[in-house]
Amino acid sequence: MKTKIKIHTSSSGWVRAEIDAEKNPATANKIINSLPISGSTQLWGDEIYFSIPVKMDEENAQVEVDVGDLAYWPPGTSFCIFFGKTPSSRGEQPAAASAVNVFGNVLDDPTVFQAVKNGEKITIELDQD
Repeated sequence: MKTKIKIHTSSSGWVRAEIDAEKNPATANKIINSLPISGSTQLWGDEIYFSIPVKMDEENAQVEVDVGDLAYWPPGTSFCIFFGKTPSSRGEQPAAASAVNVFGNVLDDPTVFQAVKNGEKITIELDQD
């Protein structure tokens, strides 16, 4: 099951994404049921993360991720958006600080998030279009 969502910051505008419950269904469903959510961005290399009101353990967790992946980081109870290299990257591929539950991906160009600054408001909601 795939659920369309929209991600908004003032720097990136609206960005289309989707949640895919196939790999991590418990994580995907908890995220979907928590929408809409908003927070204040934090940057770690080319990753945006922010705390959300979801508590989950690891579920098919991984450290190596792809550009455009959406993930949940259990230690920080955070929603993560990977759009390039992070301080943990060994090459061009993003890598999380520790294992994350990947639950979706950005459908538009994820590099638009390069314009986002620390502390910027971010909102994620279901895409009703």
